[in-house]
Amino acid sequence: MDSTTQITLETIKNLSIEDFLSLLRQKETLIVQVSTHEVVRIKASLELPPLPKLDGYVPQGWKDAIYHE
Repeated sequence: MDSTTQITLETIKNLSIEDFLSLLRQKETLIVQVSTHEVVRIKASLELPPLPKLDGYVPQGWKDAIYHE
């Protein structure tokens, strides 16, 4: 992967979804210039880490209890 690429919002509007995803796969980070004072940073991630397993339980009828208040 390359490092960072900056593109404009107008450029993204003209890309197909497949082209956008291809560009995102090639780059580590895309910076989209939304306006003269605003940018959005998009960073590709190959895989989300698994959610942690927590100790504890959910009491029976918990959902009914919150709606009866």
